[in-house]
Amino acid sequence: MSLRERRVTSNPDSNNTPESSETLIPSKTPSNVSPSFYQRALQTTAHLSNLLPTGTLLAFQLLTPIATNNGSCDAVTRSMTSIILIVLGLSCFLACFTDSFKATDGQVYYGFATRKGLFVFDYPAASASGLPGDLSKYRLNFIDVIHAVLSVLVFVAVALRDKNVVGCFYPAPEKETQEVLDIVPVSIGLICSLLFMIFPTRRHGIGFPVTSD
Repeated sequence: MSLRERRVTSNPDSNNTPESSETLIPSKTPSNVSPSFYQRALQTTAHLSNLLPTGTLLAFQLLTPIATNNGSCDAVTRSMTSIILIVLGLSCFLACFTDSFKATDGQVYYGFATRKGLFVFDYPAASASGLPGDLSKYRLNFIDVIHAVLSVLVFVAVALRDKNVVGCFYPAPEKETQEVLDIVPVSIGLICSLLFMIFPTRRHGIGFPVTSD
């Protein structure tokens, strides 16, 4: 009895080759949802607050929650809020007619623009520090009036977007009133932003940054 050597033939189909277990994850297309026109308008209105004097905006943010009792007004607090808004709006208007300059010793002095030039508030100290050569270049012009009116409108838009002010004067607005409160500040913001670009100013008055010129 002969023992023959049995040839082992490997079946190519029976090879233990690891199957590719890669799962195809469907690629998620990023949803490039661009902000709506209304959202962009609200952002524009928010950025317009940077065009207001810093002190006026800070006073508005500090006083309105106190004066309006966080939006719950009675007759007295409503009158106080009205007075505060009028005073702050007037300060925005007058701040557009102020300007500043750096004296030769580096000190910053402020003044009020008139038809003849700049009326310096602390003239003796400014004279001792060294006045610039010609103050007539700071005189009042038509652009200042435009910016003063636009600043008041911007302040109105910011006030109408404040929940404490709206809650004080319109605690339960009707549908039409609510639509006006939503549309008017945005419209004012868009129009003012366009006019601020058309009519730029070089003044650096009270509450605005000062440059070397």
